[in-house]
Amino acid sequence: MSSSFGNLFRISTWGESHGGGVGVVIDGCPPNIELNEADIQVDLDRRKPGQSEIVTPRDEADQCEILSGVFEGKTLGTPIAILVRNKDARPEAYSEMKDKFRPSHADYTYQAKYGIRNWQGGGRASARETIGRVAAATVAKKILRARFAPDLEIIAWVKSVSDIVADVDPDTVDFDTVESNIVRTGDLQAADKMIELIKIMRGEGNSVGGVVECVIRQVPPGLGEPVFDKLEADLGKAMLSLPACKGFEVGSGFAGCLMTGREHNDPYYMEDGRVRTRSNRSGGIQGGISNGENIIFRLAFKPTATIMSAQQTVSSDHQDTELTGRGRHDPCVLPRAVPMVEAMAALVLCDHALRQSAQNG
Repeated sequence: MSSSFGNLFRISTWGESHGGGVGVVIDGCPPNIELNEADIQVDLDRRKPGQSEIVTPRDEADQCEILSGVFEGKTLGTPIAILVRNKDARPEAYSEMKDKFRPSHADYTYQAKYGIRNWQGGGRASARETIGRVAAATVAKKILRARFAPDLEIIAWVKSVSDIVADVDPDTVDFDTVESNIVRTGDLQAADKMIELIKIMRGEGNSVGGVVECVIRQVPPGLGEPVFDKLEADLGKAMLSLPACKGFEVGSGFAGCLMTGREHNDPYYMEDGRVRTRSNRSGGIQGGISNGENIIFRLAFKPTATIMSAQQTVSSDHQDTELTGRGRHDPCVLPRAVPMVEAMAALVLCDHALRQSAQNG
């Protein structure tokens, strides 16, 4: 199983949803970066379950422990190991899934690939795996701000829940507004409607999906590679590796297909000695390389696969059967996906910044 991500800044996540714990090993972190557990905990608290009435009620503190790679508050340059112990695992809630494949989950495909699977909460397929990514991203953001982009901002928000669309300007949205509401959108009027819909879905034992949008500001130009490791290609791989993510677009995305070249091009101009673009349909990336404008992209997240009603399925001995969802699940993954999206963006940018520095100084 490929559980590692990145080149020079490389992370390997480990652990299962209902095992002893989950975590990450980070390799390639430069020395002398200030880091402590409290830094990491801020982002883990935004990702953890049980934080509001519209997410899973699983009761986990998600308290992190740094096991290696940090001494007297600074990174050593050696591998950093971070552990989060599982405290509220309830594997018995999934006993029926031992012999039945949950529709649209990874149960059948894991069984087909490996001939064995951890049926307790989905094992590695659970979104609990993303704890390691979020923890590692705290380190990535510290490296970026200390060495490459001191004013870097990575802000994601819920753009839509089903057909409720938030009116958010990527150039001006701020972190505090997004964090001020439990659905994590930048449009407070849309927030109430989104929250109400998610509550309805939860009450019906159903689920709902939507779109997360993200902006990265103050990115230096020159990050990314021109062919296979284009910045948008690596961002796309990173985002599509998130649980429940089914689509990715950058800049104008699919809407650009409806424009002419004259409409879509971003004219250049000079401002205070800096090359700028008057529009940003490229989404801050041209030729696979950052151009210094805001990087803007969107992700489509499907409805949570577990629903609390009977569905047709197949048993592990290949018999038609029926299964009703059990356990504790998010009726909508979007609010908790926001910090995960930001995390993957930070990991990609940090890796490319280190690669740029290694190649070009």
